[in-house]
Amino acid sequence: MENNIHEDCGVALVRLLKPLSYYQEKYGTWRYGLGKLYLMMEKQHNRGQEGAGIASVKLNTQPGNEYMFRERAEGPNAITEIFGSANRQINQVVKENSVFVDSNLQEVPFAGELYMGHLRYSTTGKSGLKYVHPFLRRNNWRAKNLCLCGNYNMTNVEEVFEELTRQGQCPRIYSDSYIMLELMGHRLDREVERNFREAKKQGLEDQNITRYIDEHVKMENVLKTTMKHFDGGYVVTGITGSGEMFAMRDPHGIRPAFYYKNDEVVVLASERPVLQTTFDIEYDDVQELKPGTALIVRSNGETVIKKILEPQSNAACSFERIYFSRGSDQDIYRERKKLGEQLVPAILKSIGGDTRHTVFSFIPNTAESAFYGLLDGFKKHVIERKIERIESLGHTPTHEELLDILSEYVRCEKVAWKDIKLRTFITEGNARNDLAAHVYDITYGSLEPYVDNLVIIDDSIVRGTTLKESILHILDRLHPKKIVMVSSAPQIRYPDYYGIDMPRLEEFCVFRATVALLKERGMESILENVYKECLAELSKPREEMQNAVRDIYAPFSVDEINHKIVEMLRPEGMTTPIDIVYQSLDGLHQAIPNNPGDWYFSGHYPTPGGTRLCNQAYVNFFEKVYKTASTQSIDHNNAK
Repeated sequence: MENNIHEDCGVALVRLLKPLSYYQEKYGTWRYGLGKLYLMMEKQHNRGQEGAGIASVKLNTQPGNEYMFRERAEGPNAITEIFGSANRQINQVVKENSVFVDSNLQEVPFAGELYMGHLRYSTTGKSGLKYVHPFLRRNNWRAKNLCLCGNYNMTNVEEVFEELTRQGQCPRIYSDSYIMLELMGHRLDREVERNFREAKKQGLEDQNITRYIDEHVKMENVLKTTMKHFDGGYVVTGITGSGEMFAMRDPHGIRPAFYYKNDEVVVLASERPVLQTTFDIEYDDVQELKPGTALIVRSNGETVIKKILEPQSNAACSFERIYFSRGSDQDIYRERKKLGEQLVPAILKSIGGDTRHTVFSFIPNTAESAFYGLLDGFKKHVIERKIERIESLGHTPTHEELLDILSEYVRCEKVAWKDIKLRTFITEGNARNDLAAHVYDITYGSLEPYVDNLVIIDDSIVRGTTLKESILHILDRLHPKKIVMVSSAPQIRYPDYYGIDMPRLEEFCVFRATVALLKERGMESILENVYKECLAELSKPREEMQNAVRDIYAPFSVDEINHKIVEMLRPEGMTTPIDIVYQSLDGLHQAIPNNPGDWYFSGHYPTPGGTRLCNQAYVNFFEKVYKTASTQSIDHNNAK
């Protein structure tokens, strides 16, 4: 997996169900919730390197005291920065030796019962602190304050934007996060006003009305009237000034969410092991939030699961399991090993069955679990072959025969090392390429030159730039007889629009190889035909659209495309034979049966918005490459 593929964002929620004095007495600190939030975010650091943010709400504050707090920062050290800032603010107010009572914390920042955290990977290309979650909408009515964050990407932002502006609203920023904040904030206002009218009907006045509102806001009403407008993959989380907390998962279950509750806390995170480790609980203690439902914790601590939207066909993301989630999850670890084991037959074919002269390894670390599965598969193969050889002897084997047969084993080595991270301050092409070629280093002497094959497994091969610029070049220094690059994922052919930064077709080595094959074989008319088909699809209602881009790949087998990829990615001057082996689509579903979302590989998007954006991506590609080339040709002829 290339390092510049950006991952899903991560979310973390903590709702304390006891007074802060309870945690002070039992755990020795009222900062128990803040500490747990920090651990949950650090355990999900793999899900965010561009920024992070936290928010907190303090219950039962008196007017004149702040009750909603937020900290955000950019950069890979954002978690350290925001928690450092929060603790500095606390320490400015709190004297460590003072007698603890809950009332002492009225003026202490982040001394709350509700905590929310977010780790950001940009999937929009937009940068700056204003794009870092959580997003905050303030109001003098406590119940109308809303803080929002999530792991999501919406595919129909322009439609929701038009709906808001048609109503007379004027969103300040054009992005799915801000538009969702404004729409949900608008619906929260209506929910507060509904309770205001109800309180008046009951004859309540002044502060009694406010208390009634704070105690009777129903976030399920807000979510039902907000999220029905959005198309995408999402886990949306939020807290309000009156103490409501919620997390909602999209109807297809594209993005993941897990929660846990006991009599002290309600917590939610993007990954199960995060909760298991942070709270020292078992696998079965953690529940998965079901598609289309919301976990809601009311201001009084009551916790409910509410169906917000009707669940749709299961499209839980398979790529989440292959690469983005932590491999310490027991299910994911087992699935990744299965992905590796299933590749044994294809690799055996590539190396001509010669396991005696083959060394196995992996790049990068995220491929390690699949590597163990690959080794298990080859160990089974070698054992079966030993049995066959002994049985075929037809006589009692001699000591030398047994020694020869039993000495065969699966050879694995630590062949590649991640040495440095490419720094973007070197911008000159030649210097940058030279630096990229040294991102990895090798273990010299780890195989016998010109005799041993080298099999390297990766979790996925996306753009192929790291292979071309670094990995293949550096592995060639070992002089293997043959290099076999293995991907535990199938060929990535289509962009993602649900929270992973893979939006352009032309970035994928599989797409580039297919286009090259079409040109090479005089089939360029297919490129224009698909362009016209995409335009025709885009003119249809969204629900009726089909993915016309799939026709690009129809003329070729996986092997034909693989051979072209090798040809395109081979570094100049490299003569070592190279082969590429990809996971099959059937193999993917056998290994990961409960996460069937495979649009990256199949082009079958679970929502109309994904299909529409894929067709639009091809139109953008075709017009950029072919219409630009045509215009340049006309300009050149006119100049003559």
